Amino acid sequence: MRNKLKIEEHDNTERWMVSYADFITLLFAFFAVMYAISHVDAGKLEKFADSTKDAFNNYSAGEKIQVIEEIAPVYDNFTAVETELRKAVDALAANGYASVKRDERGVVISFGDSILFDAGQAIIKESAVSALTPIASIIKNIPHHISIEGHTDNLPIRSSLFRSNWELSTLRAANVLSYLIRNYNLPPERFSIAGYAEFKPVASNETPQGRAKNRRVDIVVLNHDSKGG
Repeated sequence: MRNKLKIEEHDNTERWMVSYADFITLLFAFFAVMYAISHVDAGKLEKFADSTKDAFNNYSAGEKIQVIEEIAPVYDNFTAVETELRKAVDALAANGYASVKRDERGVVISFGDSILFDAGQAIIKESAVSALTPIASIIKNIPHHISIEGHTDNLPIRSSLFRSNWELSTLRAANVLSYLIRNYNLPPERFSIAGYAEFKPVASNETPQGRAKNRRVDIVVLNHDSKGG
């Protein structure tokens, strides 16, 4: 029994050496790491830090630019919408090619047919780009529904392409709609079209000047309470 106790006591007295060995190992590893860090090339370390900083800054800037591009300005005040639309056609209005008015439905932008089409035709002209682009940029950034309406004067149609002013006015409205959707990626679900032929004149058809005003395409930005039509 005495010998057994001595063996157990001998084992217990040597256990501290295991903990001591672990401590020495960790201490050696610590000083080895500190030594390695102290010998790092300062120039390389600085270049690495600078490149990392630049990369982070460029990434952040790119994120900001993307967000700005994706956020579309929305005009909450309908009067502000009207103001922007008037600015968009100001030059054309000064030359008699367009006009803007406000009625119970919303804001009406009227384009004379000569800026959009050749006489008696429904194919969009190249000159329509300067007229429609600024309008499209505003329409894209507002939530309102849009009605595109074709109108003619009261002179009978003289073309083998159309049987009546109804067809001409409707096809012109449809082609303006197609042009806007195709070239400016506007959402088609926000649009409607109509052709009124000569039956909604804005001037007398007794004079050439009056008939020219009646031959038009109206882009109507409907207010929130309007059902359209």
